Amino acid sequence: ATTSLASPRTTSLILRLSHTKPTDSVSAALLPCRLASTAINPDVLPPYAPPTTGLVSVLPPALIPYAELIRLDKPTGAYYLFLPCLWSTFLASIFVTPLPSPLALAGTTALFAAGALIMRGAGCTINDLWDRSLDARVARTRLRPLARGAVSPTSALAFAGGQLLAGLVVLLQFPQPACFLYATPSLLFVAAYPLAKRVTYYPQLVLGLTFSWGAVMGFPALGVSLLDGSAQSDLALLAAAALYASNVAWTVLYDTVYAHMDVADDAAAGIKSIALAHPSPATAKAIMSALASAQVGLLGVAGWAAGLGPVFWVGSCGGAAGALATMIWKVRLESVKDCWWWFKWGCWFVGGAVGAGLVGEYGVRYAQ
Repeated sequence: ATTSLASPRTTSLILRLSHTKPTDSVSAALLPCRLASTAINPDVLPPYAPPTTGLVSVLPPALIPYAELIRLDKPTGAYYLFLPCLWSTFLASIFVTPLPSPLALAGTTALFAAGALIMRGAGCTINDLWDRSLDARVARTRLRPLARGAVSPTSALAFAGGQLLAGLVVLLQFPQPACFLYATPSLLFVAAYPLAKRVTYYPQLVLGLTFSWGAVMGFPALGVSLLDGSAQSDLALLAAAALYASNVAWTVLYDTVYAHMDVADDAAAGIKSIALAHPSPATAKAIMSALASAQVGLLGVAGWAAGLGPVFWVGSCGGAAGALATMIWKVRLESVKDCWWWFKWGCWFVGGAVGAGLVGEYGVRYAQ
């Protein structure tokens, strides 16, 4: 059943995994279902049960599938989408004279937070529309609302349209009209990511291009021109481009960890990922180390272009380097539980360090 959908590379991986002892209770529970066939056996894993804790559990039953569709109970993805917006806002503030007030930056940041929450939900809905038949064959995703039939494709499509409209409303709240022009192209990547998983072993790169868009958006949001040809504009463009590229490297890195949670199921279902292209943990960690070096180096270029000082270099660059090195050293890529832990908390270890350095740099300058 698997060989009709999987390439020789993935078939070989499945055979190797079938002789691998699971390293934790989570992967042990999932492994029988992963290796049985491309179709999930409902007798192996428990059926769907409505949530009993958290925000989603108190919603009316009719709304729960839609809350699950936008991953309201799993906000980590929204944090990953928001953080580059936060970074670019404070990086762009350095190019504004006089410096924006803390209240002004708080308002801009709040709009980005709302936009990240809405657009992440829209992205999840679009992704699940594309993947509803594949999700049903993957242990971790088989109970998503579309995969289990709790939401129809037509309803999900209408829901996605409503979210995109809500995102547009948030976008139009920014005082700078250029924000609309800068934001619109990102929708192409949002739509392309689910397709990328079918045609390339490196869909994480497309995800990086999508999730990193906020690394540019802080500049037009604060009225910083990137294309007027002045020396100041050229430096701002370099800073924005470097921050964007840095975040692309980070996204590929953390999604490599995430992809290892589904490696056998993805192989059986015909879903491609960097984890399947490089199944050896040693090779994967070498790639992650190169990505981490690129991330920190490009972050440094952004800081240099903005003329940032010691708070940024120690807090953002030094903090990110330390957090990334720790994660790459300690994460056990063969463990589902460990991959999820580092994906969830690495967001704050790395993203928090970068953000703290940029906010601190702004604070020092504003206090002067």
